[in-house]
Parts: sequence; C-alpha cells; structure tokens
Amino acid sequence: MADLLGPRISGPARLRDLLAGEEFVVAPGAYDALSARLVEAAGFPAVYMTGFGTTASLLGRPDVGLLTMTEMVQAASRIRSVVEVPVIADADTGYGNALNVIRTVREYEAAGVAAIHLEDQVAPKRCGHLDGKRVVPAATMADRVRAAVDARYNPDFVLIARTDARAVEGLDAAIDRARRYRDAGADMLFVEALQSEAEIERVADTFRDVPLLFNWAEGGKTPPLGRDRLRELGFRLVICPISTLLAATEAMRSVLGRIAQDGTPVNAVRDLPGLTDFAELVGLPEIEEIGEKYGDG
Repeated sequence: MADLLGPRISGPARLRDLLAGEEFVVAPGAYDALSARLVEAAGFPAVYMTGFGTTASLLGRPDVGLLTMTEMVQAASRIRSVVEVPVIADADTGYGNALNVIRTVREYEAAGVAAIHLEDQVAPKRCGHLDGKRVVPAATMADRVRAAVDARYNPDFVLIARTDARAVEGLDAAIDRARRYRDAGADMLFVEALQSEAEIERVADTFRDVPLLFNWAEGGKTPPLGRDRLRELGFRLVICPISTLLAATEAMRSVLGRIAQDGTPVNAVRDLPGLTDFAELVGLPEIEEIGEKYGDG
C-alpha cells in the first residue's frame, strides 16, 4: 500500500525486473482505487487497470469505447496513487492517430503507470471478446507503435502492442501483425481473443524472442489455461481483468437481496467486515498519524 508521504517507487523499472524473473507475472484487474488496494494486499506483484471494469465502474456501461483518454488516465492515476506495485493500464487505441498516441503515452507515463497496451482496433473500440470489432491497417498500427516508442521519456516504460485481428482477419493475419508491431519497437505482444489451445501454442512458439501477454479473460473466447501450461508456453504476463469486478457484482447483489428481504442490513452485516476494519484497510491510521504530526486544523 502506498503511503501518502512515502517515496514513489519506479514502476517501469520494477515491472521490467519482474518480467525478467523466473516466474510469470500475474496481474489481476482493478477497476478503481479500492480494488487496486485489495489486489496489492492479496500479495500480487502488479495491478492491471481494466478498461472493461473501469467503464463499468464509471459509467455502468459496457466496454465499447465510451471513455475518453482523460478519463482513463485519471482512473490510472488514482490507482497508481494507492499502490506501490507496478500498474499496467489499458490505453485502448491510443485515442486517435500517431499524434494522439504521443500524448497518450506521455499522459499515462506522467500518471506513474509502468506499462500500457495499445490495440489496433478502429475507434470506437470494443472489448476484445465482444463481436463486431474492426481493425485499422497494420501499417497504421505499426506507426502508432513507433510513435509510442519515440514518445516515452523513461526507456523502462513498457509498451505492449495488442492485435485484435484474430476475430476479424484470422490467426495468420494476427501473427503477421504482431511481427510488424514487434519490429516497430513494442516491448511485449498481446494477441487477443485466441480461440483454442492450439492457437495459443502457435503464437507462443512463433514469438519465443519477445515477451508475451496472456489475457485470462473470464468467460471470454480464449480457453482457460492453468499455471503450469502457461509457464510451459513461456508467457511472461498474465492478466485476469474482471475477476474482481464479477466478484464484487455478485457480492453486492447478494447483500442487497438480503437487505431487501429483511428490510434492514441486520443479517447482512454479520458476514461483512466491520467499519473499523474497513477504515484501517483504506489507511485511516496513516491519516491520523499525519493529523497528529502536522495538526488537523
């Protein structure tokens, strides 16, 4: 948990150290600052800011390109401000042409995140596991990647190139696009929405020379793989973007149902953390210490 007065740890450098380690990095999705705190408190080495979850949290809507770059960067900044572990953030399409990508990279970098992924969809984009996606020409996306590489101030800032072409143009085209994005300077590749274990294996075998991201999309088009298989295939980063969102949704449905049934929370709160426990989770002791040190008037 990040202290209000603590030093800022270099997220990009820390993430690169993790990616170079023996074990792949698991980064559960966070959709706001509280869920990010919970991810870190559970012991995970990194947090993934999910665009799907952020859209649901801020707008109560599906991930169909409704949030702007400014809103996404603000969400990333809030998450980064409360955790010490590296934050990997969804940056959608880069929000425009190469010039827009330059601003996007610099805004996310200024927000303190360690990595972003950029995708080759046509704006407005859609969640990678929804139907109806469209992709820009491969050359256009390669230009976005080159612009992103040139835009970053910190060379450790990790740029992840994502292709959504599997659902639109087929696997061969998706692999060809990934090669082009690698050659344009991407640090990591993310081939989205693969549809069988054979496809996953082919991508892993093709790109042994570059780190790969695996999207463990809960309920999505990609088959679920276990830890040993992912390790065997050589993936370096595994995101599970909406487990926290789905769990929170089900928990809220349950408690609201009990309150509706009973008329008050009298029975529902028996299974919940107390107010004091929650206040400690979100940093009340540190706030009180700061108040005593500097005065709270």
